[in-house]
Amino acid sequence: MAEVFEGSPEVVMVRNKQVIFKDYVNGYPKESDMVVTSDATVRLELPKNEDGQVLLKNLYLSCDPYMRGRMSKRLEGSYTPPFTPGLPISGYGVARVLDSTHPKFNKGDLVSGITNWEEYSLIMNTESLIKVQQTDISLSYYTGILGMAGVTAYAGFYEICAPKKGDTVFVSAASGAVGQLVGQFAKLSGCYVVGSAGTKEKVDLLKNDFGFDEAFNYKEEQDLNIALKRYFPDGIDIYFENVGGKMLDAVLCNMRVHGRIAVCGMISQYNLNRPEGINNLMFLILKRIKMEGFLVVDYHHLYPKLFEMVLPLIREGKITYVEDTVEGLDNAPAALVGLFSGKNVGKQVVAIARE
Repeated sequence: MAEVFEGSPEVVMVRNKQVIFKDYVNGYPKESDMVVTSDATVRLELPKNEDGQVLLKNLYLSCDPYMRGRMSKRLEGSYTPPFTPGLPISGYGVARVLDSTHPKFNKGDLVSGITNWEEYSLIMNTESLIKVQQTDISLSYYTGILGMAGVTAYAGFYEICAPKKGDTVFVSAASGAVGQLVGQFAKLSGCYVVGSAGTKEKVDLLKNDFGFDEAFNYKEEQDLNIALKRYFPDGIDIYFENVGGKMLDAVLCNMRVHGRIAVCGMISQYNLNRPEGINNLMFLILKRIKMEGFLVVDYHHLYPKLFEMVLPLIREGKITYVEDTVEGLDNAPAALVGLFSGKNVGKQVVAIARE
């Protein structure tokens, strides 16, 4: 519960716990690259002459691999700005509206979209905020299956890969926020699906909970090329790319003619000062492979289609979504850093307040 420490009946100010970004990061991020503080304060009622603002009480925050790029100085052509040293980290979350001078949002509304890593956020750019309509579903799902991860999986698999019944599908980082959905979408489409992950626990999860036909621990394979030939003796029709590096190199020479690769992420490369080279690009020509990178920001128009498809599946228990939830902002830096060593099992979420 927030500590009210000054104010009057007209103006209530409270301490606002925040996760502050310290400075730009080289190599693997560390918990010490962020600091949790309660030095900031926030006014719990907006001045009524300030139009278009929304005051949020944050409930759930999303930890996502793309946030690693925001810890570095902005690359030319980047689609999202870097974090600003000395200010709170920002990212996707779910929140309740405490006060609003924006005509689209009212006090008490639940919203999802870009917010700050803090207990309370004053949002002046509300373009990313979406009002949560379906409240019979776990609110944390709006950070994942009904949020950015869901749209990413839907767009990459259906729009870019254009699956056909009987296709062979490989998903790397398959137990993560996006990969677990792609595998289940593929099974719903009548495909043969194999996933890779980094622990026995995750491999078991892929086969027993998500319904993958096969799965393997890439860390136990001395030769990824041989491993892929074992699971795909006739080749891969669709590869959903989350890893990059050696995995991508091995996949390229195991693709089938007219195969499709949706490049969602390359988490194995994010913390390297010099990214690994790819040697097998010639197969793009030899096998007439379509390989396309994409950003979720280009597919926000697919939210209605995602909801139409996924909400009934959730309610009927025909799709499984696993979350790895930590409690409180104090544990948020460790949760974010843990993404890059594979500590999370499923979608990584930070719960600040349940309601």
